Amino acid sequence: MKVLKIATAGSVDDGKSTLIGRILYDTKSLTDDKLEAIEEKSRQRGFDYLDFSLATDGLVAEREQGITIDVAHIYFSTRKKSFIIADTPGHIEYTRNMVTGASTAQASIVLIDARNGVVEQTYRHFFINNLLRIKDVVIAVNKMDLVDFSEEKFNVIKGEIEYLASKSEYKNQNLTFIPLSALKGDNVVEKSENMDWYQGETLMHHLERLDSDDINDDSQTRFPVQTVIRPKTEEYHDYRGYAGKIYGGDFEVGDEVVVLPSLTKSKIKNINFFDKEYQKAKRGSSVTITLEDNVNVSRGDMLVKVNEQPKIAKQLDATICWMDTAPLKPTQKYFIKHGVNDAQAKITQLSSIIKTDFSGKQENPEELTLNQIGEIQLKLSKPFSYDSYKENKSNGSFILINPKTNNTVGVGFIK
Repeated sequence: MKVLKIATAGSVDDGKSTLIGRILYDTKSLTDDKLEAIEEKSRQRGFDYLDFSLATDGLVAEREQGITIDVAHIYFSTRKKSFIIADTPGHIEYTRNMVTGASTAQASIVLIDARNGVVEQTYRHFFINNLLRIKDVVIAVNKMDLVDFSEEKFNVIKGEIEYLASKSEYKNQNLTFIPLSALKGDNVVEKSENMDWYQGETLMHHLERLDSDDINDDSQTRFPVQTVIRPKTEEYHDYRGYAGKIYGGDFEVGDEVVVLPSLTKSKIKNINFFDKEYQKAKRGSSVTITLEDNVNVSRGDMLVKVNEQPKIAKQLDATICWMDTAPLKPTQKYFIKHGVNDAQAKITQLSSIIKTDFSGKQENPEELTLNQIGEIQLKLSKPFSYDSYKENKSNGSFILINPKTNNTVGVGFIK
Protein backbone atom coordinates (compact mmCIF):
# COMPACT_ATOMS: atom_id res chain seq x y z
CA MET A 1 0.00 0.00 0.00
CA LYS A 2 1.41 3.40 -1.01
CA VAL A 3 1.98 6.14 1.56
CA LEU A 4 0.98 9.78 1.04
CA LYS A 5 2.70 12.43 3.16
CA ILE A 6 0.51 15.46 3.86
CA ALA A 7 1.21 18.73 5.67
CA THR A 8 -1.55 20.84 7.18
CA ALA A 9 -1.37 24.60 7.64
CA GLY A 10 -3.66 27.40 8.67
CA SER A 11 -4.06 30.33 10.99
CA VAL A 12 -4.84 29.97 14.69
CA ASP A 13 -8.23 28.34 15.36
CA ASP A 14 -8.85 27.49 11.71
CA GLY A 15 -9.44 23.92 12.86
CA LYS A 16 -6.41 21.91 11.70
CA SER A 17 -6.29 19.58 14.70
CA THR A 18 -10.08 19.23 14.69
CA LEU A 19 -10.01 18.29 11.00
CA ILE A 20 -7.38 15.62 11.54
CA GLY A 21 -9.26 14.28 14.56
CA ARG A 22 -12.44 14.13 12.48
CA ILE A 23 -10.60 12.20 9.74
CA LEU A 24 -9.28 9.73 12.29
CA TYR A 25 -12.76 9.35 13.82
CA ASP A 26 -14.64 8.92 10.54
CA THR A 27 -12.08 6.47 9.15
CA LYS A 28 -12.28 4.50 12.43
CA SER A 29 -8.56 5.03 13.04
CA LEU A 30 -8.90 5.99 16.72
CA THR A 31 -8.31 3.26 19.29
CA ASP A 32 -11.08 2.60 21.81
CA ASP A 33 -9.09 4.03 24.73
CA LYS A 34 -8.24 7.17 22.74
CA LEU A 35 -11.87 7.68 21.81
CA GLU A 36 -12.98 7.17 25.41
CA ALA A 37 -10.43 9.74 26.58
CA ILE A 38 -11.71 12.28 24.03
CA GLU A 39 -15.32 11.64 25.07
CA GLU A 40 -14.46 12.02 28.78
CA LYS A 41 -12.42 15.20 28.28
CA SER A 42 -15.13 16.74 26.10
CA ARG A 43 -17.74 16.06 28.81
CA GLN A 44 -15.47 17.59 31.47
CA ARG A 45 -15.21 20.76 29.41
CA GLY A 46 -18.99 20.94 29.06
CA PHE A 47 -19.03 20.38 25.30
CA ASP A 48 -22.06 18.81 23.65
CA TYR A 49 -19.77 17.54 20.89
CA LEU A 50 -16.48 15.61 20.67
CA ASP A 51 -13.38 17.82 20.78
CA PHE A 52 -11.43 16.09 18.01
CA SER A 53 -8.40 18.37 18.47
CA LEU A 54 -7.54 16.25 21.52
CA ALA A 55 -6.62 13.45 19.11
CA THR A 56 -3.54 15.35 17.89
CA ASP A 57 -2.60 18.08 20.38
CA GLY A 58 -0.35 16.04 22.65
CA LEU A 59 1.60 18.68 24.59
CA VAL A 60 0.15 19.93 27.87
CA ALA A 61 0.54 23.54 26.69
CA GLU A 62 -1.35 22.69 23.50
CA ARG A 63 -4.28 21.20 25.42
CA GLU A 64 -4.38 24.09 27.89
CA GLN A 65 -4.29 26.83 25.25
CA GLY A 66 -6.17 25.01 22.50
CA ILE A 67 -3.42 25.64 19.97
CA THR A 68 -0.82 23.59 18.11
CA ILE A 69 2.78 24.42 19.05
CA ASP A 70 4.93 21.59 17.73
CA VAL A 71 4.67 19.46 14.60
CA ALA A 72 2.68 16.29 15.29
CA HIS A 73 2.88 13.35 12.89
CA ILE A 74 -0.25 11.22 12.61
CA TYR A 75 -0.29 7.83 10.92
CA PHE A 76 -3.44 6.11 9.64
CA SER A 77 -4.73 4.03 6.74
CA THR A 78 -7.86 3.50 4.70
CA ARG A 79 -8.57 0.53 2.48
CA LYS A 80 -6.93 2.33 -0.44
CA LYS A 81 -3.92 4.17 0.99
CA SER A 82 -1.75 4.87 4.02
CA PHE A 83 -1.21 8.45 5.21
CA ILE A 84 1.26 10.43 7.29
CA ILE A 85 -0.09 13.86 8.27
CA ALA A 86 2.18 16.56 9.68
CA ASP A 87 -0.06 18.79 11.80
CA THR A 88 1.89 22.07 11.81
CA PRO A 89 1.32 25.15 14.00
CA GLY A 90 -0.61 28.19 12.83
CA HIS A 91 1.02 30.92 14.95
CA ILE A 92 3.38 33.23 13.06
CA GLU A 93 6.16 32.56 15.58
CA TYR A 94 6.03 28.85 14.63
CA THR A 95 6.38 29.40 10.89
CA ARG A 96 9.71 27.55 10.98
CA ASN A 97 7.81 24.49 12.25
CA MET A 98 5.50 24.73 9.26
CA VAL A 99 8.51 24.75 6.90
CA THR A 100 9.93 21.70 8.69
CA GLY A 101 6.64 19.80 8.56
CA ALA A 102 6.02 20.58 4.89
CA SER A 103 9.59 19.89 3.72
CA THR A 104 8.89 16.19 3.08
CA ALA A 105 5.22 16.49 2.11
CA GLN A 106 3.80 15.34 -1.19
CA ALA A 107 0.58 17.26 -0.67
CA SER A 108 -0.66 20.04 1.59
CA ILE A 109 -3.93 21.12 3.16
CA VAL A 110 -4.29 24.85 3.83
CA LEU A 111 -7.25 25.57 6.10
CA ILE A 112 -9.16 28.83 6.00
CA ASP A 113 -11.85 29.86 8.48
CA ALA A 114 -14.88 30.69 6.32
CA ARG A 115 -15.82 33.52 8.71
CA ASN A 116 -12.45 35.29 8.48
CA GLY A 117 -11.43 34.49 4.92
CA VAL A 118 -7.85 34.94 3.74
CA VAL A 119 -5.66 36.38 6.54
CA GLU A 120 -1.94 37.12 6.94
CA GLN A 121 -1.01 33.57 7.86
CA THR A 122 -2.89 32.27 4.80
CA TYR A 123 -0.57 34.32 2.60
CA ARG A 124 2.44 33.00 4.48
CA HIS A 125 1.39 29.35 4.34
CA PHE A 126 0.43 29.55 0.68
CA PHE A 127 3.79 31.20 -0.08
CA ILE A 128 5.71 28.45 1.73
CA ASN A 129 3.84 25.75 -0.18
CA ASN A 130 4.91 27.46 -3.38
CA LEU A 131 8.48 27.95 -2.15
CA LEU A 132 8.70 24.22 -1.34
CA ARG A 133 7.08 23.43 -4.71
CA ILE A 134 4.37 21.20 -3.25
CA LYS A 135 2.42 20.15 -6.30
CA ASP A 136 -0.99 19.27 -4.83
CA VAL A 137 -2.52 21.80 -2.45
CA VAL A 138 -6.03 21.53 -1.01
CA ILE A 139 -7.65 24.79 0.08
CA ALA A 140 -10.03 23.57 2.77
CA VAL A 141 -12.57 26.29 3.59
CA ASN A 142 -13.54 25.18 7.09
CA LYS A 143 -16.38 26.11 9.48
CA MET A 144 -18.88 26.45 6.66
CA ASP A 145 -21.58 25.63 9.21
CA LEU A 146 -20.88 29.02 10.85
CA VAL A 147 -21.59 30.96 7.63
CA ASP A 148 -24.81 29.07 6.79
CA PHE A 149 -22.95 26.97 4.18
CA SER A 150 -22.78 30.05 1.95
CA GLU A 151 -21.66 29.38 -1.62
CA GLU A 152 -21.00 33.10 -2.08
CA LYS A 153 -18.58 33.19 0.87
CA PHE A 154 -16.77 30.13 -0.47
CA ASN A 155 -16.41 31.66 -3.95
CA VAL A 156 -14.96 34.91 -2.54
CA ILE A 157 -12.23 32.97 -0.73
CA LYS A 158 -11.60 30.83 -3.81
CA GLY A 159 -11.16 33.94 -5.94
CA GLU A 160 -8.63 35.46 -3.52
CA ILE A 161 -6.49 32.31 -3.52
CA GLU A 162 -6.63 32.03 -7.31
CA TYR A 163 -5.40 35.63 -7.51
CA LEU A 164 -2.47 34.75 -5.22
CA ALA A 165 -1.68 31.71 -7.36
CA SER A 166 -1.52 33.91 -10.45
CA LYS A 167 1.34 35.88 -8.83
CA SER A 168 3.37 32.79 -7.92
CA GLU A 169 6.43 31.67 -9.89
CA TYR A 170 5.48 28.01 -9.43
CA LYS A 171 2.93 27.29 -12.16
CA ASN A 172 2.67 23.49 -11.92
CA GLN A 173 0.67 23.51 -8.71
CA ASN A 174 -2.72 21.78 -8.61
CA LEU A 175 -5.21 23.68 -6.43
CA THR A 176 -8.36 21.96 -5.14
CA PHE A 177 -11.01 23.93 -3.23
CA ILE A 178 -13.26 22.04 -0.79
CA PRO A 179 -15.90 23.61 1.52
CA LEU A 180 -16.23 21.64 4.75
CA SER A 181 -17.01 21.58 8.44
CA ALA A 182 -14.41 19.61 10.41
CA LEU A 183 -16.54 19.70 13.56
CA LYS A 184 -19.73 18.43 11.90
CA GLY A 185 -18.03 16.20 9.32
CA ASP A 186 -19.42 17.87 6.18
CA ASN A 187 -17.35 16.92 3.11
CA VAL A 188 -14.52 15.45 5.21
CA VAL A 189 -15.13 11.74 4.70
CA GLU A 190 -18.84 11.79 3.88
CA LYS A 191 -20.57 14.03 1.34
CA SER A 192 -22.41 16.97 2.88
CA GLU A 193 -26.16 17.30 2.49
CA ASN A 194 -25.92 20.97 3.49
CA MET A 195 -23.96 22.08 0.43
CA ASP A 196 -25.72 20.63 -2.59
CA TRP A 197 -24.19 23.46 -4.64
CA TYR A 198 -20.75 21.80 -4.25
CA GLN A 199 -20.35 19.02 -6.80
CA GLY A 200 -16.72 18.09 -6.04
CA GLU A 201 -15.17 15.30 -4.01
CA THR A 202 -14.92 14.96 -0.26
CA LEU A 203 -11.51 15.65 1.25
CA MET A 204 -10.68 11.99 1.92
CA HIS A 205 -11.80 10.85 -1.52
CA HIS A 206 -9.55 13.48 -3.08
CA LEU A 207 -6.55 12.50 -0.91
CA GLU A 208 -7.01 8.82 -1.74
CA ARG A 209 -6.82 9.63 -5.45
CA LEU A 210 -3.60 11.68 -5.26
CA ASP A 211 -0.45 10.19 -6.73
CA SER A 212 1.80 9.11 -3.87
CA ASP A 213 4.95 8.41 -5.86
CA ASP A 214 8.28 9.76 -4.66
CA ILE A 215 8.17 13.32 -3.30
CA ASN A 216 10.58 14.63 -5.92
CA ASP A 217 9.50 15.40 -9.46
CA ASP A 218 11.09 13.42 -12.27
CA SER A 219 14.41 15.15 -12.93
CA GLN A 220 18.14 14.48 -13.25
CA THR A 221 19.28 11.28 -11.56
CA ARG A 222 21.35 11.80 -8.40
CA PHE A 223 22.90 9.17 -6.13
CA PRO A 224 24.72 10.67 -3.11
CA VAL A 225 26.88 7.97 -1.56
CA GLN A 226 26.09 7.49 2.13
CA THR A 227 28.55 4.70 2.85
CA VAL A 228 31.02 2.37 1.15
CA ILE A 229 30.40 -1.34 1.78
CA ARG A 230 33.52 -3.52 2.06
CA PRO A 231 32.69 -6.92 3.68
CA LYS A 232 36.27 -8.29 3.30
CA THR A 233 35.05 -11.85 3.69
CA GLU A 234 36.23 -14.88 1.72
CA GLU A 235 33.04 -14.81 -0.38
CA TYR A 236 33.18 -11.04 -0.99
CA HIS A 237 36.89 -10.41 -0.69
CA ASP A 238 37.07 -7.75 -3.42
CA TYR A 239 33.50 -6.46 -3.11
CA ARG A 240 33.11 -2.67 -3.10
CA GLY A 241 29.55 -1.36 -3.05
CA TYR A 242 28.16 2.14 -2.68
CA ALA A 243 24.98 2.52 -0.64
CA GLY A 244 22.55 5.42 -0.83
CA LYS A 245 19.19 6.59 -2.14
CA ILE A 246 18.37 7.45 -5.76
CA TYR A 247 16.79 10.86 -6.36
CA GLY A 248 15.32 12.47 -9.45
CA GLY A 249 15.41 9.65 -12.00
CA ASP A 250 16.27 5.97 -12.52
CA PHE A 251 19.49 3.96 -12.78
CA GLU A 252 19.99 0.80 -14.86
CA VAL A 253 22.78 -1.73 -15.07
CA GLY A 254 25.10 -0.59 -17.85
CA ASP A 255 24.45 3.15 -17.38
CA GLU A 256 27.59 5.21 -17.84
CA VAL A 257 28.12 7.36 -14.76
CA VAL A 258 30.42 10.10 -13.52
CA VAL A 259 31.73 10.19 -9.96
CA LEU A 260 31.67 13.69 -8.48
CA PRO A 261 33.75 15.61 -7.59
CA SER A 262 36.61 13.55 -9.11
CA LEU A 263 34.88 13.38 -12.58
CA THR A 264 35.97 9.73 -12.89
CA LYS A 265 33.83 7.73 -15.33
CA SER A 266 32.62 4.14 -15.06
CA LYS A 267 29.54 1.97 -15.70
CA ILE A 268 27.04 0.43 -13.29
CA LYS A 269 27.80 -3.27 -12.85
CA ASN A 270 25.18 -4.33 -10.29
CA ILE A 271 22.24 -2.87 -8.38
CA ASN A 272 21.38 -4.66 -5.15
CA PHE A 273 18.97 -4.35 -2.27
CA PHE A 274 20.01 -6.70 0.52
CA ASP A 275 20.10 -10.14 -1.16
CA LYS A 276 18.14 -9.16 -4.27
CA GLU A 277 19.62 -7.95 -7.55
CA TYR A 278 17.86 -5.60 -9.95
CA GLN A 279 18.34 -4.55 -13.54
CA LYS A 280 16.77 -1.15 -12.85
CA ALA A 281 16.16 0.96 -9.73
CA LYS A 282 13.63 3.78 -9.64
CA ARG A 283 13.90 7.15 -7.90
CA GLY A 284 13.23 6.86 -4.20
CA SER A 285 14.94 3.46 -4.01
CA SER A 286 17.60 2.82 -1.37
CA VAL A 287 20.11 0.48 -3.01
CA THR A 288 23.75 -0.56 -3.24
CA ILE A 289 25.52 0.06 -6.55
CA THR A 290 28.74 -1.53 -7.79
CA LEU A 291 30.82 -0.19 -10.68
CA GLU A 292 32.74 -2.01 -13.40
CA ASP A 293 35.97 -0.13 -12.64
CA ASN A 294 37.86 0.00 -9.37
CA VAL A 295 37.55 3.76 -8.93
CA ASN A 296 37.88 5.84 -5.77
CA VAL A 297 34.44 6.62 -4.34
CA SER A 298 33.87 7.88 -0.78
CA ARG A 299 30.98 8.97 1.42
CA GLY A 300 29.82 12.39 0.21
CA ASP A 301 30.62 11.66 -3.44
CA MET A 302 27.81 11.52 -5.97
CA LEU A 303 27.05 9.27 -8.94
CA VAL A 304 25.29 10.93 -11.89
CA LYS A 305 24.67 10.01 -15.50
CA VAL A 306 27.27 11.24 -17.97
CA ASN A 307 24.83 13.54 -19.77
CA GLU A 308 23.18 14.84 -16.57
CA GLN A 309 26.00 16.47 -14.64
CA PRO A 310 25.09 19.12 -12.03
CA LYS A 311 26.79 22.44 -11.44
CA ILE A 312 29.97 22.50 -9.34
CA ALA A 313 30.87 25.71 -7.47
CA LYS A 314 32.07 27.23 -4.21
CA GLN A 315 29.56 30.11 -4.36
CA LEU A 316 25.79 29.74 -4.14
CA ASP A 317 22.78 32.01 -4.55
CA ALA A 318 19.89 30.81 -2.42
CA THR A 319 16.56 31.59 -0.80
CA ILE A 320 16.59 30.91 2.93
CA CYS A 321 14.03 30.64 5.72
CA TRP A 322 15.63 31.82 8.96
CA MET A 323 14.88 29.60 11.97
CA ASP A 324 16.96 31.08 14.80
CA THR A 325 16.22 33.76 17.39
CA ALA A 326 19.64 35.31 16.68
CA PRO A 327 19.31 37.16 13.36
CA LEU A 328 21.29 36.41 10.23
CA LYS A 329 23.77 39.12 9.36
CA PRO A 330 26.17 39.33 6.40
CA THR A 331 29.75 38.07 6.97
CA GLN A 332 28.63 35.48 9.54
CA LYS A 333 30.09 31.96 9.30
CA TYR A 334 28.17 28.68 9.56
CA PHE A 335 28.39 25.00 8.73
CA ILE A 336 26.40 24.00 5.65
CA LYS A 337 24.88 20.53 5.31
CA HIS A 338 23.97 19.58 1.73
CA GLY A 339 22.82 15.98 1.43
CA VAL A 340 25.67 13.87 2.79
CA ASN A 341 28.15 16.70 2.20
CA ASP A 342 29.16 19.44 4.62
CA ALA A 343 31.53 22.39 4.64
CA GLN A 344 32.16 25.76 6.22
CA ALA A 345 30.09 28.58 4.76
CA LYS A 346 30.21 32.35 4.94
CA ILE A 347 27.25 34.56 4.09
CA THR A 348 28.74 37.19 1.81
CA GLN A 349 25.54 39.08 1.06
CA LEU A 350 21.97 39.41 2.27
CA SER A 351 20.27 40.70 -0.87
CA SER A 352 16.63 41.00 0.17
CA ILE A 353 13.75 39.95 2.39
CA ILE A 354 10.90 38.34 0.45
CA LYS A 355 7.42 39.48 1.45
CA THR A 356 5.24 36.41 1.84
CA ASP A 357 2.10 38.13 0.60
CA PHE A 358 3.62 38.20 -2.92
CA SER A 359 3.90 42.00 -2.76
CA GLY A 360 7.63 42.15 -3.53
CA LYS A 361 10.97 42.39 -1.71
CA GLN A 362 12.78 44.59 0.76
CA GLU A 363 16.15 45.23 -0.86
CA ASN A 364 19.50 45.28 0.98
CA PRO A 365 18.29 44.69 4.57
CA GLU A 366 20.74 44.72 7.46
CA GLU A 367 19.58 41.41 8.93
CA LEU A 368 17.15 38.52 8.58
CA THR A 369 15.16 37.65 11.69
CA LEU A 370 13.28 34.60 12.93
CA ASN A 371 10.72 33.21 10.42
CA GLN A 372 11.67 35.70 7.69
CA ILE A 373 12.52 34.48 4.20
CA GLY A 374 15.36 36.15 2.31
CA GLU A 375 17.82 35.89 -0.56
CA ILE A 376 21.50 35.35 0.22
CA GLN A 377 24.87 34.59 -1.32
CA LEU A 378 27.15 31.97 0.23
CA LYS A 379 30.84 31.22 -0.14
CA LEU A 380 31.87 27.63 0.70
CA SER A 381 35.15 26.17 1.88
CA LYS A 382 35.02 23.52 -0.86
CA PRO A 383 33.09 22.99 -4.12
CA PHE A 384 29.62 21.44 -3.99
CA SER A 385 27.87 19.51 -6.77
CA TYR A 386 24.38 20.99 -6.80
CA ASP A 387 21.23 21.68 -8.81
CA SER A 388 18.72 24.45 -8.40
CA TYR A 389 15.83 23.55 -6.10
CA LYS A 390 13.45 24.00 -9.04
CA GLU A 391 15.30 21.30 -10.99
CA ASN A 392 16.00 18.83 -8.20
CA LYS A 393 14.65 19.22 -4.66
CA SER A 394 17.03 16.79 -2.98
CA ASN A 395 20.18 18.22 -4.54
CA GLY A 396 19.01 21.83 -4.37
CA SER A 397 18.37 22.20 -0.64
CA PHE A 398 20.57 22.60 2.42
CA ILE A 399 20.59 23.58 6.09
CA LEU A 400 22.84 26.01 7.95
CA ILE A 401 24.18 25.14 11.41
CA ASN A 402 25.57 27.54 13.99
CA PRO A 403 29.02 26.12 14.88
CA LYS A 404 28.87 27.59 18.40
CA THR A 405 25.46 26.25 19.44
CA ASN A 406 25.09 23.38 16.94
CA ASN A 407 21.54 24.65 16.26
CA THR A 408 19.99 24.44 12.81
CA VAL A 409 19.49 28.12 12.03
CA GLY A 410 18.26 28.13 8.45
CA VAL A 411 16.95 25.99 5.62
CA GLY A 412 17.93 27.03 2.12
CA PHE A 413 16.85 26.49 -1.48
CA ILE A 414 19.52 26.94 -4.16
CA LYS A 415 18.63 29.10 -7.15
